[in-house]
Amino acid sequence: MFSSDLIPSRLWEYLIATILIILAPGPSVLFTIARAIAWGRRAAVATVFGNATGMFLVSVLVAVGLGPVLQSSKPFYYAVQLLGGLYLIYLGYAAIAASKIDAQSMTSTEGLKPSIITSIKNGFWVGVLNPKSIVFFAAILPAFVDQEKNNVTSQLLFLGVVFAIIAFISDSTYGILAGTVRQWLASDLGRLVFMRRFGGSVMIGLGLFTIATAVFTA
Repeated sequence: MFSSDLIPSRLWEYLIATILIILAPGPSVLFTIARAIAWGRRAAVATVFGNATGMFLVSVLVAVGLGPVLQSSKPFYYAVQLLGGLYLIYLGYAAIAASKIDAQSMTSTEGLKPSIITSIKNGFWVGVLNPKSIVFFAAILPAFVDQEKNNVTSQLLFLGVVFAIIAFISDSTYGILAGTVRQWLASDLGRLVFMRRFGGSVMIGLGLFTIATAVFTA
């Protein structure tokens, strides 16, 4: 069981933000769906496991690196949120602009079916290098910790664990569903384009929310 001192007071708000950013089809979801369309559900779920592991590693690095600084510097605390919000807006715009190209790439995966281990490794690197998760951990997590406590790093680690668990459940669901209806998805690029544009819109909205939170709480 987690100590109550580890759990931030704004946990429910964090859960809502986490679910929104995870459900928004970003790089990890698109990669998982592409694997599901090409090679089925097992490859997709293995990819998701690797991806969640990679994202958790990023959350650990962010918590250890940023935690002490965020706890001691309010200007830095708010600056991180502002910059992260702006970058999320940029990522959302870029996702919308490239939605058709992304959709085409998802249906053109070639090569032999990868092993489970290979799928896990590939997913891991997508998770580590996913700009959406990096920005989320660096800019949005700090908005939900209780800065007045002396355990900001521990709170960030706790929130990272929560994020990884929800990401695994959500992305696995995407992979299983996409693997089940793979022909239906691959037969109409418009469906994949819509997913990408919807994800971009959610990222823009979350970026605006992050900026507003920083501005009105500063």
